[in-house]
Amino acid sequence: METTMADTHGPPKGAGALAKRESRLAYLMLLPTFVIVLGIVLGPLLANFWISFKPIELADLRAAAPVVNEQLRPRPEAAGDAVILRYRLRNSSRKDAIEGVTLTDTLPEGIAVTLNDDRCALDGRALFCDFGTLGAGERVELQFPTVVGQAYLDAGERARDSDPVLTGDAPNVLTSFTFTLDNFRRIFASDEFWTVLKVSLYYTIFGTVGALVLGLFAAQLLNTAFKGRNVLRGLFLFPYVAPVIAVAFAWVLLLDAGPGGTLNALFQRMGLTDGPINFLGQRAVPFTVFGMAFEFPVALTTVIAFEAWRYFPLSFLFILARMQSISSEMYEAAEMDGATPLQQFWSISLPQLVGILAVLFLLRFIWTFNKFDDIFLLTGGAAGTRTLTVDVYEQAFAVSNLGAGAAVAVVVFAVLLVFALIFFRFSPQDDG
Repeated sequence: METTMADTHGPPKGAGALAKRESRLAYLMLLPTFVIVLGIVLGPLLANFWISFKPIELADLRAAAPVVNEQLRPRPEAAGDAVILRYRLRNSSRKDAIEGVTLTDTLPEGIAVTLNDDRCALDGRALFCDFGTLGAGERVELQFPTVVGQAYLDAGERARDSDPVLTGDAPNVLTSFTFTLDNFRRIFASDEFWTVLKVSLYYTIFGTVGALVLGLFAAQLLNTAFKGRNVLRGLFLFPYVAPVIAVAFAWVLLLDAGPGGTLNALFQRMGLTDGPINFLGQRAVPFTVFGMAFEFPVALTTVIAFEAWRYFPLSFLFILARMQSISSEMYEAAEMDGATPLQQFWSISLPQLVGILAVLFLLRFIWTFNKFDDIFLLTGGAAGTRTLTVDVYEQAFAVSNLGAGAAVAVVVFAVLLVFALIFFRFSPQDDG
């Protein structure tokens, strides 16, 4: 068989250059997508870091600006009436001064204005006033005696077509290069912050483990063929696909400590409790074990149970898909060797599921640590259920301290980053 030079020495010399040009073209075409994704991801993150180092409150989002109100009083009725042209200026900020404040206005035709303020000058119909610096919360009122002519009355609605224009420069704490560590000092010096951090870790760890365990049990149950399995699989997805506000409201009604609480009424009829239990409003119940006093966190345990119930379907789907990829011959061989179902699960299923369980633990840990809506809808962060994400909301909007709220958000990011690095360093690998 004939062998050509190209067959002996591989592809032509131009093939490598063509591949490189195609690669550069592909990256160039994907560049807008990369830029958009980076902007969406990094933009809010960088903005949050920026705000966390600034002494900024909610009111500071609107920079200081001069505001003016123009009036001609009293309303003229006939030509020759003497009235007052009034300008009322104020600084919208009670914290920052405004420099270089000026007012420019074009007066309507048919009025004769007498200036009585050295800060103002009139050139024909053009009025110009220079107020210099307007202090924080400062107000200025100008009153010019004015005589109305017939031309003004004839103009009617068009008499005040021109609105006064204000200029001025004011510092904007949001865009300035003034930075401080006071936000971080304040939150780290607070005992409440460390309590909230402990609650967040407790809620995240147990909520994540609970969702994985429930998902594992559900997957193990539905991995076996039986009549009605497909219907049951669909029902298991309900907690995850249902709107969070609907399921949260249902849990609130179910766990209500009042007469309408279904679970409390059921417990009392069965004689399990003497009175209602405030599942969502009671911080803790003391109990003693071997002479040692402990407290059972009622409300926190309730929201953890809600977290595990609501998000176990995601774990269930991934685990079930991985289980169904395991060869049935392995189970048949183990059964012939006399292995019990528990031994089969421990020695065959679990080692094959380690990889997917590790990935699910990482994802659920991050999502649960960032979870806000579930706790806010159930308890509002009361009764010992306040997590870092709820604290971000409280600091930024309830207390109106955006800087402190952003600082707490930076702590959330740092905790998740450290967890992710440790996880990737020590996470087990899937053998399957």
